[in-house]
Amino acid sequence: MKTPPFILQAVALVVSLSGCSSQQLYATGQGWQKQECQKITDREQRTRCEQGAATSYERYQAEAAAAKKPSQ
Repeated sequence: MKTPPFILQAVALVVSLSGCSSQQLYATGQGWQKQECQKITDREQRTRCEQGAATSYERYQAEAAAAKKPSQ
């Protein structure tokens, strides 16, 4: 499920105004994603969505860092 760009822009604005940490922002996004998962009627798709929403911040950071490393 892709997030519409205007939602990301709104979140970025709120973060810049509120001084939230990246971990707080991640937790907010995860909460929103979990709510969106509940709207999915197909059980398999909902389960995959919920698994993605359950990714810890630490795992997210590790995966992001790995993705930024140049391929060899």
